[in-house]
Amino acid sequence: MSSLSRELVFLILQFLDEEKFKKTVHKLEQESGFFFNMKYFEDQVQAGEWEEVEKYLSGFTKVEDNRYSMKIFFEIRKQKYLEALDRLDRAKAVEILVRDLKVFASFNEDLFKEITQLLTLDNFRQNEQLSKYGDTKSARNIMLVELKKLIEANPLFRDKLAFPAFKASRLRTLINQSLNWQHQLCKNPRPNPDIKTLFTDHTCASSNGTRGPPPANNPLTGPVPKPGVFPPLGGHGPFQPVVSPSPSAIAGWMSSANLSIPHAAVAGAPPAAFLKHPRAPPGGPGMDYLTADSEHLIKRFRSGQPDEVSFSGSSHPSNIYSPDDLPKTVIRNLNQGSNVMSMDFHPQQQTVLLVGTNVGDISIWEVGSRERLALKTFKVWDISSCSMPFQTTLVKDATISVNRCVWGPDGSILGVAFSKHIVQIYTYNPAGELRQHLEIDAHIGGVNDIAFAHPNKQLCIVTCGDDKTIKVWDAVAGRRQYTFEGHEAPVYSVCPHYKENIQFIFSTAIDGKIKAWLYDSLGSRVDYDAPGLWCTTMAYSADGTRLFSCGTSKDGESHLVEWNESEGAIKRTYSGFRKRSLGVVQFDTTRNRFLAAGDEFQIKFWDMDNTNTLTYTDGDGGLPASPRLRFNREGSLLAVTTSDNGIKVLANGDGQRMLRMLETRVFDGARGFSEAGNVKPAIAGSLGPIPNVSASVSPIFERTDRTQQSMSLGNMATVECSRVADVKPRILDTGDKVKSWKFPDTADSSQLKTLKLPDPLTASKVVRLLYTNSGLAVLALATNAVHKLWKWPRNERNPSGKSSASSVPQLWQPTNGALMSNDTNDVKTTEDPVSCIALSKNDSYVMSASGGKVSLFNMMTFKVMTTFMPPPPAATYLAFHPQDNNIIAIGMEDSTIQIYNVRVDEVKTKLKGHQKRISGLAFSQSFNILVSSGADAQLCVWSMDGWEKKKSRPVQAPPGHPSPLVGDTRVQFHNNQSHLLVVHESQISIYDAQLECSRSWYPRDTLSAAISSAIYSCDGMMIITGFCDGAVGLFDADSLSLRCRIAPTAYLSSSVSSNITFPVVIAAHPSDPNQFALGMSDGAVHVIEPSDAETKWGGSTPQDNGVLPSIPSSSALNSQPSETPSR
Repeated sequence: MSSLSRELVFLILQFLDEEKFKKTVHKLEQESGFFFNMKYFEDQVQAGEWEEVEKYLSGFTKVEDNRYSMKIFFEIRKQKYLEALDRLDRAKAVEILVRDLKVFASFNEDLFKEITQLLTLDNFRQNEQLSKYGDTKSARNIMLVELKKLIEANPLFRDKLAFPAFKASRLRTLINQSLNWQHQLCKNPRPNPDIKTLFTDHTCASSNGTRGPPPANNPLTGPVPKPGVFPPLGGHGPFQPVVSPSPSAIAGWMSSANLSIPHAAVAGAPPAAFLKHPRAPPGGPGMDYLTADSEHLIKRFRSGQPDEVSFSGSSHPSNIYSPDDLPKTVIRNLNQGSNVMSMDFHPQQQTVLLVGTNVGDISIWEVGSRERLALKTFKVWDISSCSMPFQTTLVKDATISVNRCVWGPDGSILGVAFSKHIVQIYTYNPAGELRQHLEIDAHIGGVNDIAFAHPNKQLCIVTCGDDKTIKVWDAVAGRRQYTFEGHEAPVYSVCPHYKENIQFIFSTAIDGKIKAWLYDSLGSRVDYDAPGLWCTTMAYSADGTRLFSCGTSKDGESHLVEWNESEGAIKRTYSGFRKRSLGVVQFDTTRNRFLAAGDEFQIKFWDMDNTNTLTYTDGDGGLPASPRLRFNREGSLLAVTTSDNGIKVLANGDGQRMLRMLETRVFDGARGFSEAGNVKPAIAGSLGPIPNVSASVSPIFERTDRTQQSMSLGNMATVECSRVADVKPRILDTGDKVKSWKFPDTADSSQLKTLKLPDPLTASKVVRLLYTNSGLAVLALATNAVHKLWKWPRNERNPSGKSSASSVPQLWQPTNGALMSNDTNDVKTTEDPVSCIALSKNDSYVMSASGGKVSLFNMMTFKVMTTFMPPPPAATYLAFHPQDNNIIAIGMEDSTIQIYNVRVDEVKTKLKGHQKRISGLAFSQSFNILVSSGADAQLCVWSMDGWEKKKSRPVQAPPGHPSPLVGDTRVQFHNNQSHLLVVHESQISIYDAQLECSRSWYPRDTLSAAISSAIYSCDGMMIITGFCDGAVGLFDADSLSLRCRIAPTAYLSSSVSSNITFPVVIAAHPSDPNQFALGMSDGAVHVIEPSDAETKWGGSTPQDNGVLPSIPSSSALNSQPSETPSR
C-alpha cells in the first residue's frame, strides 16, 4: 500500500473515532495493521476479553513470527489457563491447555508438562513458582507490564505504537478544501450554492441573473459564508448535520413547536439546540454542512470540548459573593448509623435535612438541635398491590436501598426512590410527623431517581429506572400520566425544568445519552452524549438560567461542565478532578455562583465563571473518596457524607449565626417547657391542608423563621454540649449531670450470648486473633506457633454460615490432618517469642511468624507456600500495603521497619526511628502515610511515597504515671482513615494524622486494671477494650465514654473466672459491629454478642444525636440487583 493510502487510513481512523464508531475503529486498526492501540489492548486484557485480545493481536503478529510474539501469546494463554483453574473450572482449563497451550510444547516440552501438572493440584499456588500469584486483577496488571515491554521490543510493532500528529477533523478540512476548489472552477459561481452530494463533482447551475434570499445568520455554525468559502450542504449529506437553533434555545423551540403534528416534521422554529441526530423528513429544510470557518464549532459540538469563543445566550451579572461565603467550617456531626445514599435540605426550613440510607431507612434531622425528628425504616405498605416481579424479588433478597430522596417544592411532601421497583411518598408537617401518602410500583428493577414537577400547574412525580423509561405520576392519586421511552440503557437521573412557561425533562442514561422530553407522547427532542458516557446528573443554577452536568466514566474520569443551551454545546469544562475518581462524583450548585463536588476525600468548589478550582475542604477528615453533598437553599449550610456512616454539616458565617440562634432558642424552650406556647395551625401544602399533630405530641412553639419541636431536659442529653456556642452555663451543668447516668454493667451470662469455641488441641495462650474478611471463620495464633481455624457450617439455625455465638463452629483442618505451624527453628527459648499475622484480602493465604521465619500459608491446604526473613532480627508485626498486596511492611525486633516486596523477594527500604521492637503498624490511604508504634511507646509517621519520616512523638503518660512510658503500643486507623486509635496498657487514646492527641481514657473505677488489648468495631462506632483482670469495656469511639462493662463472670465459668484469665487479644467482626471475639491467656477463644433482648451494647445509655443501632455498611447491605451503578 502506498504512503498516501496509508495516510488516508489514518485520516479515516480519526474520522471514525470523532464520530464514535468505536468498534469500527478497532476493526480497521486490526485489518490495516498500521496502528496498534495500546490503550484498547490494555482495556481488553484487564477485562479478560481473551478472544478479542488475540483477534486484535492477529492483525499485527502471529505466534510463530518471532520470540517476542511467541512470548506475548504464551503469557496471555497462560493467564487465561490460570484463571480457569482459579475458578475451579477444570473442563475449561483442559480445553485451553489442548487448544491454546499445546502449540508451545514443540518449543519447550518440559514447560508444557509442568503446566499440565497444575491440573493435579487442589490449588495451583502450591506450585512454588506460582505461590505468589495474587488475585485475578493484580495478576492481569502484572502481566500487562510484561506484555507492554514485549510489544515495545518486538520489531513487528515498530512505528505502529504512535498515532501520527495532525490537526483534528483533518478529513473534513480536506473535503471542504476540495469543495471550495470545485466551486472556484464553476462557470457561474453562486454565493450560496446548493450542494446535495459528495458523490459527484460540484457545479453551480445557471441562476438566470436571479439571486436567492440571503442566508440566515446561524449561531451554531458561524457567520454567513463568504464567496469562495464553501457554504451549506443539503440535508442528504453523508455526514452528521447540525441543526441551527432558535435564539431562545430549548424554551424557544418548545414554545413554538406545533404539538399537533409529529415533532420531526415541525416547521417554524427548528428542533432543540442540543439535537445530535435530527429526524427531518426528506423534504425538510436544508442542513448546514461544515465550512472551514465553522470546523472548530462542530468539533466542539461533537466532542464536548470547550472553545475560546464568545458564546451567545443570556449574560450573567457579576455576583457580590466571595469565597468566604462558602460553608467550610464543620459545625455539626450527625450519626446516621448506616451508609448515607441521598440527602436533601427542606426548601423552606433551612436546617431540616432529609436523609436516605443503604438499608432503606429515611430520617429527618433538625441540624440546629442535632435532633432526629423522624425515622422510617423500610417496609412495603401494601404488598398485595405490588407486582409479582417485585414480590418475587423481595422473597429472593429482602435488602433494599434508598437511591434518592427529595422534598417537594414547598416541603409539605417528600418522595423516596428505592433500589427495587417502588417509590414512596410521604406528607410532612413542621412537627416532624410523616404520614404515608402514596406507594407506587413504578419500574421494573431499580428506581434510580425521583423529582417533582408542575406541568399544567399540577404537582407531579417524575421517576426513572432500570427499565429504561421515565414516568410521570399524578402526586395526588398516583395515576400514571406519561411514559417516555427511547433510552437504550437504564435511566440514571432526571432533571425537570421550565423556561418561558414550557415544562420539560432532561434525562440521562448509563450509556451516556442525554435526552429531553416535553409532557406529550411525541418522543425525545434531544439525543446527545454526556462527557464520560456513563453516570451523569444534571442541575440548573438556582435562578434557572444556567445548566450544568457532572458525570464519571467507567474509567473513573470525572467531568463537570456547563452547557450552552443556545448552541447545544459545552460552554466550559471545570478542571481539578482526580485522574481516576474512586466512585461516581456527586455535585450541587448554590447562590447562582458556586459549584461543589465530592472528589479525592474532599469537597472542591468552583466559581461558575472560572474553570479552575476556587478552594477545597476536607471537612476535618473522615470523608469517603467521593462524598455525597447537598447545600441548603441559601447556601449557608452544606451536608456532606462521612466514611463512618455519618453526616458532617459545614457552615459559613451566616450558617453559624443561624445555628447559634437556634441553639439559644432551643435551650430557652427547654428551660420554659411548662410555659404556654402558641401551637402552629394547620398549614396548606401541595396536596391540601396538613393537619396538626395529635395531642400526644409535644406542643410546637411559635417561630418567626420555622417551627421548632420543644425539648425537655431529658432530650438535652442528646446535644453535644461541648460544641454548643452561647449556651447558658446552668444548662450545660444539667446536661453534664444527665450524661453521667450509670452505664450498663453486664455481670451475668444471661445478659449476653457467649460461646467458647471447641478446641481438642493443646491449649496455649492466644496471642493473635482475626476474623476472616468474609466473616465466616475465626483464626487464632497461639504462643506454641500453631494456628487454629474455626469455620461455621451452614444449617437451619445459621443459614448464612456467618460466625455467631448461637451456632457452634468446627475446628477446621485439611483432610490430611496437617497443622498450620510457624517455623520456630531459630527462636530463642528463654522467652515467649513475639508473634505476628496478616491475612490477604481474599482470605486465600495468611502470612505469619512466631519468632522465626515469616511463612506464607495456603488457607485451604495449610501448606507453606514460601518462607522469608529468617532471624535475627525476628519479625514482630506485619501489615499489607493497602494498594499493593505484594508490598508488606514488616516491623522487626531490632526496631526497624522493612518494606518488603514478596513478588521479587526484595527489601525495598528500611525505616529507622524507634528504640525498641515494633509493636504496631497502620496505613492511611487518605493521608498516604504509615504510622508505626513500638515497645518504646513512640509513634512515628512515614510518607508512603518516599518512606521518609514525617513526624514522631511519644505517647503521653497519664497524670501521676511515670514518664516516659514504655511497653507495647498498638495503633489502628478508624474507618475514616484520619482518627488513630492508640492502645497502651495505661490508656486508650485518639490521635489525628499529625499525632495530636484529641482525647484519652485511663483505667479507673470498676475498670482499673491494665489494658491488654483494644480495637475499633467494624462500623467505627465503638472501641472494644480488654483488661488484665478479665473485664471488657465497650467505649463510644467519639467521646470515649463507657457504654457497657462486661465482667469476667458474664462469659467465663466460675472455675475459670476465679483464676486470673484475661483477653490477651480482641478481634472485631468485619460486618457485625456488636460481635467480637476474645483470645484468652488460657488458650480459649470466646465469641460474644448482645443478648436477644438487646439490639446493641449499652442499649439503655443515652446516645448522642439519638442514634439507633448502628448498621454496618457491608457489601451485602449495599448490593443492589440493579445494573445501574450505586449513587
